[in-house]
Amino acid sequence: MLTIALTKGRILKETLPLLASAGIEPAEDIASSRKLQFATNQKDVRLLVLRGVDVPTYVQFGSADLGVAGKDTLMESGSDNLYEPLDLGIARCRLMTAGIKGVPPKQGRIKVASKYVNVAKRYYAEQGRQVDIIKLYGGMELAPLMDLADEIVDIVDTGNTLVANGLEARDHIADISSRIIVNKASMKMKHQKIENILDAIADVL
Repeated sequence: MLTIALTKGRILKETLPLLASAGIEPAEDIASSRKLQFATNQKDVRLLVLRGVDVPTYVQFGSADLGVAGKDTLMESGSDNLYEPLDLGIARCRLMTAGIKGVPPKQGRIKVASKYVNVAKRYYAEQGRQVDIIKLYGGMELAPLMDLADEIVDIVDTGNTLVANGLEARDHIADISSRIIVNKASMKMKHQKIENILDAIADVL
């Protein structure tokens, strides 16, 4: 059995046509189901539908052979025990710092709010900046406005949410898109089947 872990939401919608190009289609409509595991038109392939943050964990520990996850999630979770062979080029955005519009960046030690704690620590360390990281799971734009943080590290797509909340994007950390990841042991043991899937998707891309 080959198990593929997919990320819920926008990424899932853009991933399913790519899997179809490799001849893999869910046996039922994922969008209308509350199930998390789905059979496919190939009896030896199944799909898992997970929160994006959990996909690398399933692949790293071998509960899934392949997965689709955003580069932001991979940067935050680390990439031990997995390969990242293919950039799907979907769900593109940027990982950036942001602060209150028109307010000069604070000098010296600063407070930074983010759900990307590990990414933020690495980034500011590389800049030689001293920071206190505050972990938030949402509503990031409020943190500078309520004096919880001086800056935030977050995903920026159009930038409209920042503007609507009186913030501005500052430093670019990384370009983000969704990637296929593969468990290292699976790549050895199920090499041909995985390569066939990767090749079919690469041809479409």
